[in-house]
Amino acid sequence: MQKLLKYQSLSLIWAFFILVICCVSLGKAGNSHLFFRGFDKLTHTGLFFVLTVLTFYGLIRKQAKTHFPAAVFLTVFVLMFLFGGAIELLQWKFFTYRSGDWNDLFCDLLGSLMGIFSILVTAHAIQSQHK
Repeated sequence: MQKLLKYQSLSLIWAFFILVICCVSLGKAGNSHLFFRGFDKLTHTGLFFVLTVLTFYGLIRKQAKTHFPAAVFLTVFVLMFLFGGAIELLQWKFFTYRSGDWNDLFCDLLGSLMGIFSILVTAHAIQSQHK
């Protein structure tokens, strides 16, 4: 377990950052003219894209190869779904100044799929280069 967490330290730090930023009160800043419509959804997508890529970075460092079976991609995707769902449940039930939103969860999963796709493309490019 300690070995796994050693390689996932960046993703765990990023996950904690996501948890904090998704559960704090924005106050009047949320209504600022600097934020455009859909900014929240774009933020969710980007945060989970980075989290997924960092998770795979830890897995690559752990096993020292870039090829993964489909089960690993599915497992990471399910973990991102559970984490995103937990955040939305926290916003819905515990933080009265935030509201849970299915669209936010969809954007979390979209960012995760984008991260998985980028890992697949990068791994394919690396494998093609070594041939």
